[in-house]
Amino acid sequence: MTTVAYLEKLNTEQRRAVEYGLVDGSSTSAGGPLLIIAGAGSGKTNTLAHRVAHLIFLGADPQRMLLMTFSRRAAAEMTRRVERICAEALGGKGGGDVLAWAGTFHAIGARLLREYAGAIGLDPAFTIHDREDSADLMNLIRHELGFSKTESRFPTKGTCLAIYSRAVNAEIPLEQVLLGAFPWCARWHAELRQLFAAYVEAKQAQNVLDYDDLLLYWAQMMQDEALAEEIGGRFDHILVDEYQDTNRLQASILLALKPKGQGLTVVGDDAQSIYSFRAANVRNILEFPKSFTPPAEIVTLNRNYRSTEPILTAANAVISLAAERYAKNLWTERRSSERPQLVTVRDESDQARFIAERVL
Repeated sequence: MTTVAYLEKLNTEQRRAVEYGLVDGSSTSAGGPLLIIAGAGSGKTNTLAHRVAHLIFLGADPQRMLLMTFSRRAAAEMTRRVERICAEALGGKGGGDVLAWAGTFHAIGARLLREYAGAIGLDPAFTIHDREDSADLMNLIRHELGFSKTESRFPTKGTCLAIYSRAVNAEIPLEQVLLGAFPWCARWHAELRQLFAAYVEAKQAQNVLDYDDLLLYWAQMMQDEALAEEIGGRFDHILVDEYQDTNRLQASILLALKPKGQGLTVVGDDAQSIYSFRAANVRNILEFPKSFTPPAEIVTLNRNYRSTEPILTAANAVISLAAERYAKNLWTERRSSERPQLVTVRDESDQARFIAERVL
């Protein structure tokens, strides 16, 4: 199996994205920053997997590659695809345990924090609280401070944790978070500030980090120039999936890892930015190219493999209304005479029921 043979499965734009920055067919030059704008159903995962596999095929050290996704399932699927492509390209060799550094932002952060704990004054034996554990600790402190017995109802433990999490991930003041996303809680500004201070103290006393801390501590660690240079220098290539769903903390970590953008590839679609409740900021992907000098290369994947032409016509019309966006026009070879239907339902349950009934 030659290099050309497995790349021939890709369309022109996909192949351009896969081969970008590889000078004279070599991976020794990491290349400048690359932004892949991948429209819905355009083979984004396949393209990213082929880029990783192609780099390995050309000699890039997989131990010096960092691949970050937004779920463990996505990371596992990406790894499987890369291993399958590598095995195919290398004639059955190199198919196992290719990527040593593949996972979610939080998982990679936890791994690096344990490794560099001594350098930042952190006990490497820290415990990681999941959301439920964090909410329970928040509730305990909420009760100890007497906020659970107020005359008018104080925000629940889940709401308190959501407010705290947004403030941390969006890197904005508490008052701004309350006014922008939780206006019904604004009256509790002073009490919430007291609660969050006590929550942080409790975590430190118990040697506990929550999910937000995994990003916060990592970002703070990257403010040390020597550490940032050392950690960034461990990776020749960094690839990030679903970049439209990153928050400010994650973007700052990425730019600190590769301030000049060498070997940096991010994939995403500004039209699919849907995780605002996680403090995701669509400006990260909109402003990515001009974060570097010269600006990042942009490759757009327009061909859709999932939907029919009438559906894409409707989707393109909706997307075109965005005030600020990357220009793209999804197209497909799948024809259909059936036009999309506009259906009004009462709520999410009705929506699910309607779809299930139509499928059946």
